[in-house]
Amino acid sequence: MAAGMKTTQRAEKAPDKGDVERRSRKASKETRQLQLIEATIDSLAKRGYADTTMADVADGAGLSRGIVNFHFESKEKLLVATLQHMYDEYSAHWRNALQKAGEHPARRLHALVAADFDRSICNKRKLAAWCAFWGEAKSRPTYQALSGSRDQDYQQTIVGLCEQLKKDAGYAYDAEATAVGLSAMLEGLWLRLMMGAENMTRESAYRAAVEYLASVFPKHFSREGETGEKIA
Repeated sequence: MAAGMKTTQRAEKAPDKGDVERRSRKASKETRQLQLIEATIDSLAKRGYADTTMADVADGAGLSRGIVNFHFESKEKLLVATLQHMYDEYSAHWRNALQKAGEHPARRLHALVAADFDRSICNKRKLAAWCAFWGEAKSRPTYQALSGSRDQDYQQTIVGLCEQLKKDAGYAYDAEATAVGLSAMLEGLWLRLMMGAENMTRESAYRAAVEYLASVFPKHFSREGETGEKIA
């Protein structure tokens, strides 16, 4: 009886061949799509939005043009998927940084700012791709809708932290206006990095951001030290 039960249990645990094949096809599909999205980012960084073609993406990925058409059907669908991927990556990055920072609002705000200058997110290739999309967003409602929902989550997080710091230290600023100013400053630093303005580097851009934090939140941030935090 015991031997029979063990045999039955082993049979129940044996993977179904059809399920394995389906998972393999799904993994292969996702891998291929990611490969094409990465090639699209490369092309956007190299050629810009208007001059990026499905053929460029296929060549960059080392795949046939038919494979690109099979997965995305059109340039517009490929670009929407690429923008979605970039937003997903950016969102996961800053949320992870926030989670690691703990509960103190100053540490959390600093983590958000520092995350923007991490090499995995802040590099010329990805900055150029972001700028390519930003240039098209005004005339493309799909891009506006996608970016709007994601940006709102990020912005409300910054507003909440500004409100906590104001309550903690008695600052006189308007939390929403201050959050908008902080976001605009970070976006401006990204743009300067992409354009190579003033020989700016990720390190110098980060230092400028810390300087801004120290100016707006002097009771929580200083210009000294690696992080600029001044937490009692």
